[in-house]
Amino acid sequence: MNSISIKELDLKYQDAHVLKQLNLDIKKGEFLVLLGSSGCGKSTLLNCIAGLLDISAGQIWINDRNVTWEEPKDRGIGMVFQSYALYPQMTVEKNLSFGLKVKGMAKDEIRERVDRAAKILQIEPLLDRKPSELSGGQRQRVAIGRALVRDVDVFLFDEPLSNLDAKLRADLRVEIKRLHQQLKNTMVYVTHDQVEALTLADRIAIMKDGEIQQLSSPADIYHKPCNLFVAQFIGSPSMNLLEGRIVGENFVYHDYRVNLMGYEFINQGDHDTSAYLGIRPEHLAIEARDGYVKLASVSIDIIEPMGDETIVWFDFMNRKWSVKVHGDHQLKWDEEVDIYLDPKKAHLFSKQSEVRL
Repeated sequence: MNSISIKELDLKYQDAHVLKQLNLDIKKGEFLVLLGSSGCGKSTLLNCIAGLLDISAGQIWINDRNVTWEEPKDRGIGMVFQSYALYPQMTVEKNLSFGLKVKGMAKDEIRERVDRAAKILQIEPLLDRKPSELSGGQRQRVAIGRALVRDVDVFLFDEPLSNLDAKLRADLRVEIKRLHQQLKNTMVYVTHDQVEALTLADRIAIMKDGEIQQLSSPADIYHKPCNLFVAQFIGSPSMNLLEGRIVGENFVYHDYRVNLMGYEFINQGDHDTSAYLGIRPEHLAIEARDGYVKLASVSIDIIEPMGDETIVWFDFMNRKWSVKVHGDHQLKWDEEVDIYLDPKKAHLFSKQSEVRL
């Protein structure tokens, strides 16, 4: 059963076509992440669901009810913004309860909902403080609590962690995941951070230019990107790419060949001979392994130690490539190493259409 259904959604600003004939079904209890770079339309789509923007065409359904032209307050949603949007003169308790008081809810019910939200978010000791007395992470917990007290089925998050430092982002990301597992509400979460998307989502919708490029599980998007854009957008460092041709069971670049035995084509009969070969840095190695084939002997250009792993950069066929190795490896700049590739983990994309082969 779907919690949110978006049908043929269009949004235009004068000559700018922001969202284009977009269709999306979000299941009940699902955590869906809208992921993309700035300007791709992800926050605009969230604001359309919330009713903060008037759409040009299409329909929005929430819990089997057409809410396309309903006011935000009537859609049965709770929203958490990038800015905390707290009332600075009010205590945490009053920030949580204010919206309920405006609706005329009974005092006992308000107290019960505030206490429940404070317990879930572990902000009970903060109820008498004002926002100026809270850290950034605490303020964002209060902002989430203000949505939580509404007791709705659908929560919308618009980049709620982007104003926090790295440690707080990691901590609060875990709390949001725990919150979803506990409440089992439908959550739609906008971010440009692929780590947030991969760790939080049941499914990820990757957007570009107002369209969804791929809608799938984090594992599918990472291991089987549907096109070149998704392949390069997901992963850090980005996927290594080489342009060439497919000849029989080999990928050929000038006189250089990579054997593709073990690669699973999804369009075996229709693929072009011209193609891009992609391989993620973690699917390369600097030592021989079972199933790997030798790619080349190269000189190390840059070494980036990152604790448990090290990213090694090198020049290959006039391109910058990277390989991830264990952090214990003792490597030196300009050292020559052999690079090996796992053909089963390779990716092939049509040069013409850029879709996965």
